[in-house]
Amino acid sequence: MSAWLHIIGIGEDGMTGLSAAARAQVEAAEIIVGGDRHHALAPNIAAQRVAWPSPFDAMIATIRSYEGRRVVVLVTGDPLWFSVGARLSDPARAAHIPAQEIVYHPQLSAFQWAAARMGWSLADTETLTAHGRPAEQVVPYFWPGARLLILTAGAQTPGEIATLLEARGFGDSRLTVLGALGGPDEMRAEGTARGWDAPSPAFHTLAVEVAGAGRLLPRIPGLPDDAFTHDGTMTKREMRALTLAKLMPARGAHLWDIGCGCGSVSVEWMRAAPDAVATGIDSRPERLAMARTNAVQLGTPRLALVEGRVPGALEGLRPPDAVFIGGGLSDAVIGAARAALRPGGRLVANAVTLESETTLAQAHAAHGGDLIRLSAARAEAVGPYRGWRTGMPVTQWSLTI
Repeated sequence: MSAWLHIIGIGEDGMTGLSAAARAQVEAAEIIVGGDRHHALAPNIAAQRVAWPSPFDAMIATIRSYEGRRVVVLVTGDPLWFSVGARLSDPARAAHIPAQEIVYHPQLSAFQWAAARMGWSLADTETLTAHGRPAEQVVPYFWPGARLLILTAGAQTPGEIATLLEARGFGDSRLTVLGALGGPDEMRAEGTARGWDAPSPAFHTLAVEVAGAGRLLPRIPGLPDDAFTHDGTMTKREMRALTLAKLMPARGAHLWDIGCGCGSVSVEWMRAAPDAVATGIDSRPERLAMARTNAVQLGTPRLALVEGRVPGALEGLRPPDAVFIGGGLSDAVIGAARAALRPGGRLVANAVTLESETTLAQAHAAHGGDLIRLSAARAEAVGPYRGWRTGMPVTQWSLTI
């Protein structure tokens, strides 16, 4: 199958910045698809101009309808770095264009331009996006000394990021707005998160140097229990860290968190790996409300929540790569979870009652895996002295399919 679609990255310097091969494709195109600013950067071309269709799958279908003609899609910078190029050929989408039918022509990305202007090593910088995504997604990367380059959603994004930084104790962070990079109208504006009021154009890249005495919340699992809003019933810190280790968060992987409660396992799963997603299921709306609060506060606003009882509530959900059963444990739920997992899928279930412990013992006997029993003790005041207070023991069964 031969390539018929050319996806070309274009910068603020327009046609003059394109390679000879990319320029030749634009000049010979019969159809050019792009946003208004992309078309403005490639003027005086005798081609049919097509604006981005909406919704996204409609765009793919529209572009696919042009097969057999000379088609160019113009995008900003690198077509495969937080850009439309990767989405067009994403095999996870029912509507996609196979990669072998596409020729990509990369241009310098906004991240490369911004790193050059800031004098930062790109290899030592977090590259993030808030374009088309909630700004809270950058929260897990707040750490003293971290350097962040963020693709923005518009002129409002720096103010949103500044508010998030200040609310978490990082008001001293330095923000730099970099607009129209590489073009004749390039601009720069700077300030601190505290009291941010610098101007921001609609299209720009934001550089953040995180500073301040904010609370340290790492992306590795095991956040303090008091980092979460909860009602006292939750997977505690030590057990949560072990649970996440067995679940093995991975880029783009999907978790079913059954009996999610305040969402602590789902939130830590999503913080631990880029683009990891989770669906939390619980029958109690007040607990789902806590999970939503924790997801926004701790930087995983895309956590999906489902109210319902299992196993019925599992029907129709996107298949998981891992399943955690923290509540609603039964033979039927274990069976539904095992059936949903593909080879390599991970199943972890925790129990604190004798009845649920018996269920896990039977599952271990039937299916194998690991069965362990743990408890943690914390030093607490005993009158004028200190002593160990032991929490309820937890039985955990884990299995890789």
